[in-house]
Amino acid sequence: MKLVIVESPTKTRSLSKYLGGDFEIMASMGHVRDLPKSKMGIEIKELKNSRTQRKKTEEYEFLPVYELMNGKEAQVKILIAAAKRAEEVILASDPDREGEAIAWHVREIIKESRTQGIKNSKQGKGSKAKPKEIVFKRIAFHSITKEAILEALEHPREIDMDLVNSQQARRFLDRLVGYKLSPILWKKVRRGLSAGRVQSVAVRLIVEREREIEKFVPVEYWQIRALVRTQELKNSRTQEEFWVELAKYKDKKAEIHKMEEAKKILEILEKGEYVVADIKKSERKTQPHPPFKTSTLQQASANVLGWSAKKTMSVAQKLYEQGDITYHRTDSFNLAPVAIEAVRKFVGDSYGANYLPAGPRIYKTAGKVVAQEAHEAVRPTHIEITPEKFTGQEMAVDEKKLYSLIWRRTIACQMAEAIFDDTKVVVSAGKCDLTANGIVVKFDGWKKLFVKDNEEFQSLPEMTVGEKLNKEKVESLQKFTQPAPRFNDASLIKELEKKGIGRPSTYAAIISTIIDRRYVEQKEKKFFPTSIGKAVVDFLIENFPREMEYEFTAKMEDSLDDIASGKLPWMEMLSKFWGDFSRKLTKVDKESARVGVPTESTGEKCPLCDTGEVVIRDGKFGKFLSCSQYPECAYKAPYILYVEGVTCEKCGKRVVMKKTRTNRDFFGCEDYPNCDWASWKKPVQMSDDSSLI
Repeated sequence: MKLVIVESPTKTRSLSKYLGGDFEIMASMGHVRDLPKSKMGIEIKELKNSRTQRKKTEEYEFLPVYELMNGKEAQVKILIAAAKRAEEVILASDPDREGEAIAWHVREIIKESRTQGIKNSKQGKGSKAKPKEIVFKRIAFHSITKEAILEALEHPREIDMDLVNSQQARRFLDRLVGYKLSPILWKKVRRGLSAGRVQSVAVRLIVEREREIEKFVPVEYWQIRALVRTQELKNSRTQEEFWVELAKYKDKKAEIHKMEEAKKILEILEKGEYVVADIKKSERKTQPHPPFKTSTLQQASANVLGWSAKKTMSVAQKLYEQGDITYHRTDSFNLAPVAIEAVRKFVGDSYGANYLPAGPRIYKTAGKVVAQEAHEAVRPTHIEITPEKFTGQEMAVDEKKLYSLIWRRTIACQMAEAIFDDTKVVVSAGKCDLTANGIVVKFDGWKKLFVKDNEEFQSLPEMTVGEKLNKEKVESLQKFTQPAPRFNDASLIKELEKKGIGRPSTYAAIISTIIDRRYVEQKEKKFFPTSIGKAVVDFLIENFPREMEYEFTAKMEDSLDDIASGKLPWMEMLSKFWGDFSRKLTKVDKESARVGVPTESTGEKCPLCDTGEVVIRDGKFGKFLSCSQYPECAYKAPYILYVEGVTCEKCGKRVVMKKTRTNRDFFGCEDYPNCDWASWKKPVQMSDDSSLI
C-alpha cells in the first residue's frame, strides 16, 4: 500500500477517482506545524560581527522552534500510523512554496516519530525489532486530472529545499518584524497595535492616496453639447439622433471654466446652423486578453463579480481541488500545448473557422517568474465543459460564476481579433466645432464571448460632408475635475503588483490583514485609512524609512524569489536584513517620541468630567466615543452611525450601520432587539413619486 498525503479532504476525493486500491489517500488538513503563536519562536545566534567591517562580516543564524498547530495532534497521529503501514509515502501538496513547506513539515514529523520509535525500541527490554525505513517521494501537479496525476507519479522527485527555504525566509521575516516592531508601536503609538513587513507598506499606499484626495483642489469646467438629427432617415437600422460635444471655440481647444462663458457659447449654438464639416473613419483591431494569472483573476473578479481577493481565492481553491481548473496561484500566462489545441478545436467547432486565428496565440509573462513555479495560467481542466453544463447541485453558484469567468477568458485568448470601424464626425456651428465618436462592429471576434460589452457600442447615422443637421436641443453641464480615485480590491492589487509588493498568493492575506487590524476600512468597496492607520504609517516612515520604501519591499520579494531559484542562501539574506533592522529597533525604542492618534470631535461636552470633549476614536473593534482627557477621564460609549434620510421598513425608527465579527457592513434598526429588521444592502429613502433620491 502506498500512502498519498494531500492538504484537504476535497483533494482526497478528487484523487480517489483516478487512483486504484493500491493507494491510501489522506489529508494533512493544511499546515501541520508552525512557529508558536505565544512567542517569536526564532532563536537568533550571532556568528560573526567585526566592528571594522560590520557589513561584510556580520552573520547570524536563525533557529526556529516549530510546534504542532492547535487541533492537529489527532490528524498527525493518524498520518504517522498510516506511514508506518505504507510501502512509501507520497507527498502531494500544492505546487508552490507553501505546498513544498507543508510536504517538508509532514515528512519531518513522520521521520521524527520514526527516530523516537527507534529510541524507545532500544530502551525497551528484550525488544530488538527496528522500525522499517520509510521511503518518501514528492510529486507535484498543476491540475487534478487523471493524466496529470499519473504523469506526476511516474516522475517523483525530492522535496525542493530552495522552495522550502524561501517559504521559511518569508515566515521568519514576517515574524521578526511583527514580534520586534509591534512592541515599539505599543509603546510609542497605542497598545494592541501590530506591524507587518508588507502590510504596513500596503497601508502606506492607501494613506498617501487619501492625502492626495484631501489636498486636491477641484477645478470647475463646463461640458457643452447638442443633440442633433439628420434631416432624412437613411438607414432604419441606425439612430437618426446623436450627441455632439464642443471641442473647439474660435479655432482653439474649448476650455470653459465659467458659467458666463458657457452662456455665450450656448447662445451661439442656439442660433447656429449645424453642418457636417468632416468625417474620419479608421479600422481598429483589438486583441484578446491573455488567460488569467492570479493577480488578473483577482482584479477581474473584483470588477465583474464584486468579490474580495479573499473570496476569489477561496472559491478558486474549491474549483482546483474539485479538478475543475488548474492551480490558481501562478504568475504565468503560459498555456500547455495540449490545452491550446483543445481550445482551438472548441473555437473552430463552436463558432466557425473565421473565429480561429491562423496560429496559436502565445502570451509572455511581463514580470519575473521563478523557474520552479513557472507553471500554467489559470484555465479549465476540461475545455469542453462549458459553464452552461453546470446545473442544479453539481456546482455551487459562486463556483459557477468564477468558473464562467475563467472559461470565457481562456477560450477568448485563442480567438480571432475583433474589428471595428471608428468614426469621428466634426460638426460646425458658427464659431464652434463639435465632435461625435461612433463605433461600428465589423467582426465581433473574441468579443462574442462578452455580449454585455457590445451594449456599449453606438452607431452613428450615415452622413456626408456638407450635410446639414437639425438641432434638437443644446445643454451645458457644470462639472469639476476629480482627484485620483480611492483604491478598491482590484486597483490595490494592480498597484501592489506594479510596485512589486508581495506576490499573487499573498494579496488576499495582505488586504484581509489591514482591514482586520483596523488600519483601513472599506466603505462601498473603497478603502479609507483610519486615524490609527495614518498614525502608524507616519511613525514608521519617520523611524523606519528604509523598511517602508516601496523599492526596498520589492527587492525583498526579489530576494525571496532568488532563494526559491537557488541563487541566494536564505540565512545570508536574513542576516543582511536583521543587522540593520535590529540596530534601528534599539535606537527608535530609546530616542523616538510618542505620537498621538488623531481624533474626530463631536462638539459635545464629556458627560462624566464636564471639562473634556467627546471625541471619536478608532479601536480594535471599530469606532467608539471617548473623552478627550483620556486617560485622566475614563468616559467611554459606543459610536452609533445613523444612515441619514432613511427609516426602518418595519417600525419606522432610525437605521444604523453596524459590522459583523468578520468586519462586513450591514444595516439594522436602532431598536434592536425589539425590532429585528436588518439588511446587507444600504436602504434608500423613497420620495412621494417613488423615485430614488
